[in-house]
Amino acid sequence: MSDPSPNDPDGTHFTLLGDNSAVDDDRLIELYAYPTGLTRALVRGNAITSLDGGAATDGTSGGLGGAGDRRLFGVLRELADVIVVGAGTARAEKYAGAQMSVAARGNRQRRDQSEVPPIALVTRSGHIEHDLPVLTRTEVMPLVLTCDDAAVDTCSRLTGVAEVIACSASDPAEVDPAAMLAALAERGLHRVLCEGGPTLTGTFVEHGLLDEMCLTTAPKLVGGSAPRIVSGQGHVLTDMRRAHLICDAEGYLYARYTRVG
Repeated sequence: MSDPSPNDPDGTHFTLLGDNSAVDDDRLIELYAYPTGLTRALVRGNAITSLDGGAATDGTSGGLGGAGDRRLFGVLRELADVIVVGAGTARAEKYAGAQMSVAARGNRQRRDQSEVPPIALVTRSGHIEHDLPVLTRTEVMPLVLTCDDAAVDTCSRLTGVAEVIACSASDPAEVDPAAMLAALAERGLHRVLCEGGPTLTGTFVEHGLLDEMCLTTAPKLVGGSAPRIVSGQGHVLTDMRRAHLICDAEGYLYARYTRVG
């Protein structure tokens, strides 16, 4: 294999299926760009699954990934205004704050974005441990999106390390997804990247608030009782349209779907 090029720094080689053209980082940014002129929060999900539908091995998604998936993961984070994740997933995956390269910071500045997007933790209980890496290893203060009933206590415990935002609607004991997105939009955070877990993604799906899904299919089988990328009580049928499909030399597939209507 030839040496990695500046636009292919980790040696992965993406091909856009359909015209079989090579895809470098500039093309990735073009393919995954958010719509311009957003006035509301647009929610993009990002997930990985095995060929048999499993979303994790040994409790985390890391075992499914490869070099290409990590590369695309970085591009999706670079494009986002805010990265939303369930607190349980942040614990399991040992989340820290987002990291941006010099080039990515420059790209974000040119898009009038902050140099580093904040992580927004979603938690109904508001129970966030002070030693979580997402609080202790980050350049920017994370957000904590919780319900009205838990907001005051959560704010008092996390003063100085996180911005706590109350996001309830009619039920003060629940986090309302629409209220959560409205709170982000009020802060100018319109380009939302949801990294899961399955319950949080399922909540957006159930309420008709997931606008896009970026899905990596790993050439692996996991068997057993591995979780899906989406879970929850509500069963809905949402039509999606494939925007593009990319492959790499390792056999991974990368699809972007947008909601119809």
